[in-house]
Amino acid sequence: MQRFAGKVALVTAAAQGIGAGVARRIAAEGGSVVVTDLQQDKLDALVAELGDQRALAVRVDVTRRAEVDAAVAAAVERFGRLDVLVNNAGGCIVTSLPEETTVEEWRRQLDLTLIGAAQCVQAALPHLLESRGNVVTISSVNGLAAFGNLEYSAAKAGQVAMTKNFAARYGSSGVRFNVVAPGTIRTPNWDHQPDTLERFAAAYPLGRVGEPEDIAAATAFLASDDAAWITGITLPVEGGILLGPGMLDLTPSGPTGQHAAD
Repeated sequence: MQRFAGKVALVTAAAQGIGAGVARRIAAEGGSVVVTDLQQDKLDALVAELGDQRALAVRVDVTRRAEVDAAVAAAVERFGRLDVLVNNAGGCIVTSLPEETTVEEWRRQLDLTLIGAAQCVQAALPHLLESRGNVVTISSVNGLAAFGNLEYSAAKAGQVAMTKNFAARYGSSGVRFNVVAPGTIRTPNWDHQPDTLERFAAAYPLGRVGEPEDIAAATAFLASDDAAWITGITLPVEGGILLGPGMLDLTPSGPTGQHAAD
């Protein structure tokens, strides 16, 4: 399939894991990709893999609006347009007990996971209106059910509400907004605790945790014209964990950073 031939996507937190998987999938289907993250060396390696004629790396902290604006401008300058924004930046950065979380910790979590995503939409929107493009935000099952990590879960739930409101506001302009909500995904964040992943796998009806390719496939569908009449939805890609009861506490405990912590 070449569903993204002639199209340009910007993927945040694309140095590894889900973001890198999404960038690879869009490039494999003919698209050009702008990949952003804080890890410049990994971004450069991904661009080398995809080919510098089809990919561009830009170091971006999504909590800094000027850097987000610069990344969008670089995408349009390099490729002439922007058709897809994949909001993947986020992470569980609060480790306190909920009753002990400080206002500063709350702000840091919301700045990264929710406000960062909103800033990316704001920066990309003028170009998406022109191309009648779309946004796919990578949220989490944490935003749909009680899996622990209160502050992270609240930020992820906020992404879902934000997406619905953007979808309602800009649907008449032809711009679509959707969410993919992953369950536990095997990313480098879990490299130091493989036993935890195996324990989590036993809780999933499908008997395994997810892979970045699982999320990339769902994201590519929603970002493509195959989903042209779909907007404002949240697509759980979670191996059945939301079927409950008997759900484990799938508290992310890997390293923090601008990546999906699922």
